[in-house]
Amino acid sequence: MVALFRETDACLGRVSALVNNAATLEKQMRLDAMDSARMEHVLAVNVRGAMLCAREAVRRMSTRHGGSGGGIVNVSSLAAKYGSPGEYVDYAASKGAIDSFTIGLAKEVAEERIRVNAVRPGYIYTEMHAKGGEPARVDRVKSSVPMQRGGQPEEVARAILWLLSEEASYITGTIVDVAGGR
Repeated sequence: MVALFRETDACLGRVSALVNNAATLEKQMRLDAMDSARMEHVLAVNVRGAMLCAREAVRRMSTRHGGSGGGIVNVSSLAAKYGSPGEYVDYAASKGAIDSFTIGLAKEVAEERIRVNAVRPGYIYTEMHAKGGEPARVDRVKSSVPMQRGGQPEEVARAILWLLSEEASYITGTIVDVAGGR
């Protein structure tokens, strides 16, 4: 992780924006069928990975460390609100951790000109569902969304770009649901 940021520093200069979007999940199952290796893997990628990336970004962005500020957007999931019972409670818990981390870090670095927010996508058409064992999951569950459709990755990306923009310059510690009203 540190090497990635050092390489970025050398090639592109100081980081001014970070989108923590890396995540993983495993096959759908109940908690009582999960082994600890699965849980450790999901938490390592989804929580520890995001925290390490944010740490390196803060070290570069913070006015306390000679930076000029910046923005961090963490990608959470609506699973954090609803828990994903019978499917991905481990994934949902990891995204709940991202929500808490977003709020805490935002308060920690606000005076250092760093804004930290999150987007919480709902049912989005991505390949992640195939990894969980149900490629057509969004089509199965979209009737539970008030807008009666799944979302597109571009809709999530636009929310992220807005949160990183000057138009959102007074927003920090906020979690924006991109979930069709769910």
